[in-house]
Amino acid sequence: MCDWNVDPEPSKEKKGRLARARGNLARRHSERLLAELYAGGTLRARRDASAVLAFAVALVVHALTLAVTAGGIWFIVRGWGGWGMVPGALLLALGWSLRPRFRQLPKDTPVLRRAEAPELFALVDEVAGTRGVDTIVVNDWINAGVGSYGVRGRRLLVLGLPLWEILSPQQRIALLGHEMGHYVNGDTRHGLVVAAAYRSLITWHYYFEPGEHDPLDEAATLQLIVDLLYVVPRLLVLGVLTLLDRLSMRASQRAEYLADRVAAQAASTRAALEWMDRMLILDSAAVTLGREVNRTSLNRPRGKQQTDAWAKGLWERLAADLASVPEREHERLRRVGALRAHSVDSTHPPTHLRHACLQIGEATPPAVVIDDERDRRIAEELADARTKVALQILQDGY
Repeated sequence: MCDWNVDPEPSKEKKGRLARARGNLARRHSERLLAELYAGGTLRARRDASAVLAFAVALVVHALTLAVTAGGIWFIVRGWGGWGMVPGALLLALGWSLRPRFRQLPKDTPVLRRAEAPELFALVDEVAGTRGVDTIVVNDWINAGVGSYGVRGRRLLVLGLPLWEILSPQQRIALLGHEMGHYVNGDTRHGLVVAAAYRSLITWHYYFEPGEHDPLDEAATLQLIVDLLYVVPRLLVLGVLTLLDRLSMRASQRAEYLADRVAAQAASTRAALEWMDRMLILDSAAVTLGREVNRTSLNRPRGKQQTDAWAKGLWERLAADLASVPEREHERLRRVGALRAHSVDSTHPPTHLRHACLQIGEATPPAVVIDDERDRRIAEELADARTKVALQILQDGY
């Protein structure tokens, strides 16, 4: 099939060196895993030697943070009341910025508990095959994700309404299946220890980043000297980040493929493939939301009642707009995605490879099906959140 003019406007997105390297590494590992599957290999979660080494490297990073903090305490105790308190305070501030952070629930977006949305939580449990999550956060993200929050590591599902609202019921099950799959697929990269080490290393990298040089500024020479002094530690941080990427990336790609398998088992292979196709038009969803924001600013509804009514209709207008995208455009986007190696982010396998992975072997029938009545009950549980998130988008912009 000829791809002439299928991508008339190549992507102009600029990525940093680290993101490009990570994306290339992710693509190589995902291609190798897919080749192994085509050759008759199996795909299963496991903790291999690379995962153990990644965990060990992460522990070394955390040990450095502890050493910095301990050094700050030592300087303050030994130099109490004198100049020794200055380096002590600096080291303590650095150690505080590098500390592992426990995620907290947001205060400016709807948070759902089991008592508030029993039908939605029951669906998540059914898809997960066990107790799914403790809390669901509903926001304006055109995506979804899982994680943990608090010291006890409670399970959290972040549900982006702009994505949820453009999916069919079975596609929503595929989305939930993929997210729940991350809890059982051995993804070292998203474990608490390794993820916290990544955050610490990225903070180090930020501190050692070279500053802007203005030739007319008298302090430019001093800034240049400081940047030169930072070259070696910056390279060391980049080296450790690259090492962690190489040790954990294969497990990360395998985890994404496994999560896709869970999506197909829950919703059916067909629904999972359709859900992936919807991920290719997320840019169109962002454009539609931006257009709705502009339209609201030009023709602002009067009064709370009209405003709420306009906000409630946002999701119907968004779903109708994206449903009008013809099949030929979906096919073009699939081909563009393959040419550009489109992926959700720099750590995910390219979407077309995920698509190919699901088509290996026999198609899977759905294990979970939503009927109209259950879909209506879930919509009722999300009604208040739908209005609040829509108002946030229309008032704050997108």
